[in-house]
Formats: sequence, C-alpha cells, structure tokens
Amino acid sequence: MARILVLCTGNRCRSQMAQGILQSIDPGLEVHSAGIHPAAEVHPLGIKVMAEIGIDISNHYPKHIDQHLGESWDYVITVCGGANESCPVFIGKVGKRLHIGFDDPDAFKGTEEEILPEFRRVRDEIMAKMQDFYLSERIGIKIECCS
Repeated sequence: MARILVLCTGNRCRSQMAQGILQSIDPGLEVHSAGIHPAAEVHPLGIKVMAEIGIDISNHYPKHIDQHLGESWDYVITVCGGANESCPVFIGKVGKRLHIGFDDPDAFKGTEEEILPEFRRVRDEIMAKMQDFYLSERIGIKIECCS
C-alpha cells in the first residue's frame, strides 16, 4: 500500500479534493492531506463539488503539516498553484516529491453562482492530474502527468 501526503497552504480546498480523488481511484492507497496554515474548515463549496461527482469529503478537516513529521511517505505531492503562494516543504522520509499545481478556488470572489464554476474547473483539473499520477506512478503507464 502506498502512503501519499498531499500538501497545500490552507488544507481547505485543493489538497482535500486531491485526497478524496486519490482515495476514490484506489481505496488501497493511504492518503492524507495537510497545510502549513490550516484553515478552520474544509471549504463548503469544495465539499459540494466533490459530492457532485460522488466523492464525500464532508468528514475531512484541515490538518497542520506538523502532524505528519517523522512519518515515512512514498509520495509527497504539493498542489499550490499561484506565484503568490508558498508551497510547504516537507522534511521527512519521502520516496518521491512531486509538484502538481492548481489554482486556488478559494481565491475566487463573487456569489456562489459565480464561483461554483471555478471550483468545478479546479476539481476537474485535479481529477485529471491525479488519474495521470496514479497511472504513471502506481501502475507504470508513462504519462507526462506532473508539471
């Protein structure tokens, strides 16, 4: 069983969605997520757009990266996107470090109707990249997945 840690700044949206998606792709994976400045809660619209594709992350909660120090990981994936963000650096036993960046849907402003399409777009990008990662890294099918 592979151990995967997904990191971003607040552990509010992208890392939570990536965790849920990876767990749905292969329930045999042990997937966790964390952030350097964890938010108070997982973004409600993140929970909503994940439910739309049949993935329940409503029981997830933001965690601090420190909770995972000293643990060994097969993969640590950072998902920060914008130049204004600083991705966490994980110091520990890591087989492979990957960066697969995404826009932060929490950064979009407006009404729920205006920002829901952005949450869906980012969710769909995360889904595609996590599927590519899984096929490439776990099954051995070579795909240019991670940039």
